[in-house]
Amino acid sequence: MATILGQNQYGKAENRVVKITRDGDTHHIKDLNVSVALSGDMDDVHYSGSNANCLPTDTTKNTVYAFAKEHGIESAEQFGIHLARWFVGSQEPIHRARIRIEEYAWDRIPTSDANSKFIGSDEVKHSFVRKGQETRVTQITYDGQNWEVISGLKDLVVMNSTNSEFWGYVKDKYTTLKEAYDRILATQVSARWRFNWSDDEQRMPNWEKSYAETRKHMLQAFAETYSLSLQQTLYQMGSRIINHRSEIDEVRFSLPNKHHFLVDLEPFGLKNDNEVYFAADRPYGLIEATVLRDGVDARIPVDMTNL
Repeated sequence: MATILGQNQYGKAENRVVKITRDGDTHHIKDLNVSVALSGDMDDVHYSGSNANCLPTDTTKNTVYAFAKEHGIESAEQFGIHLARWFVGSQEPIHRARIRIEEYAWDRIPTSDANSKFIGSDEVKHSFVRKGQETRVTQITYDGQNWEVISGLKDLVVMNSTNSEFWGYVKDKYTTLKEAYDRILATQVSARWRFNWSDDEQRMPNWEKSYAETRKHMLQAFAETYSLSLQQTLYQMGSRIINHRSEIDEVRFSLPNKHHFLVDLEPFGLKNDNEVYFAADRPYGLIEATVLRDGVDARIPVDMTNL
């Protein structure tokens, strides 16, 4: 039975590119997930395996990163137009390019009115919180007499585009990581906090206000801490909550390190001056710890998976 080739396309899917634009101390983020699909004279590569008309998918990936540097990212639409025009215009066998882009929006984190212990709230113009990701959670346990309320959030993605370092760590024969004195610090916060309200004779907290204020203090601590490690930032976040919210005795965090690695643009004759990053989703460092009010026992489970 004779067969013929039907519709076909190829390309590199889900190229994660983060572009940091530095306007003095004020930074701007464009965070995209770019998928490239190309179509054209591709019969031979399917029938005989000839790659004569085939632009490598790795090249399409490199083009995404190079264009982030060369053209910037004014908008997802404009960036996609640049890419599509390039692929069709520069490669004769390519007749059609489809660029799909997801953009992950970030809001600036509002900082406290008082100056920060570390850098001062008026200097913080590089801290962001991802839009539309956060899920609020709570677990209530009651035995007929006593209440236990553990609340929190998950999937709250935050980033500091500077004021983070990582150096001075243990090195052995398997260590390849280079010390960093100016890096992106990003994480997807999963946090739970336990209230000290436990019986009906006590005054019940204002749950809505408590959540909003706890979240605010947590984010302010993230933004205002000059971080030498994610562990240090975690502790500052928990301490800020405990010190400002009398109704909370215990906070536990699970913070996966959302790594951002500088892309090597030298093969394309371009210098990457801390501008274009590859956002890696795995493997990732996972930092977890509990912060307690002095004299209080920990009750939040170490494994928060089912909370």
